[in-house]
Amino acid sequence: MGRGRAKAKQIKVARKLKYYSPATDLSKLQQELGSSSPVSEGGYAEDDDEDPDYSEYASKYNSIDDYEDDSRR
Repeated sequence: MGRGRAKAKQIKVARKLKYYSPATDLSKLQQELGSSSPVSEGGYAEDDDEDPDYSEYASKYNSIDDYEDDSRR
């Protein structure tokens, strides 16, 4: 008889956790995470629109010798 009662309680707790949605204060969360740039309405910071410059790495690592096929030997 104890197993049914325990299972019912577990189901009750699981449903409570599944459907519980607390109110989230996004400005407080931003302060806690230490974000210096404001978050736009889309959820991304304004400065993230630009891609970083990888040309320095491309010239360093994209040599033809690195990609020779070893199966021809």
